[in-house]
Amino acid sequence: MKKSLVAALGVFAMFSGTAMAADGQAVYNKACLACHASGAAGAPKMGDSAAWEPRIAKGMDALYESANTGVPGTAMMPKGNCPDCSEEDLQAAVDFMVGNSK
Repeated sequence: MKKSLVAALGVFAMFSGTAMAADGQAVYNKACLACHASGAAGAPKMGDSAAWEPRIAKGMDALYESANTGVPGTAMMPKGNCPDCSEEDLQAAVDFMVGNSK
């Protein structure tokens, strides 16, 4: 019985991680892609490790804060064109972009 429960929890954990990644991609597709796919308005392009490296070096909390509050003096507005996104949505999108930009 315990082995079955452990196996079931393991399968659940695998799929919940996949769901989280899909949520980040969905938020990216909804709100971030317009600038971060092309580098519009100076946005770091997803996949451009040189552009992302100095931002990643500041830490994930700094990236999350930038996504949530915007970046003064740039086109990055608060919540980056997704006013209905939650903080968790934005973090998932940032995680998705960073994971695809290292």
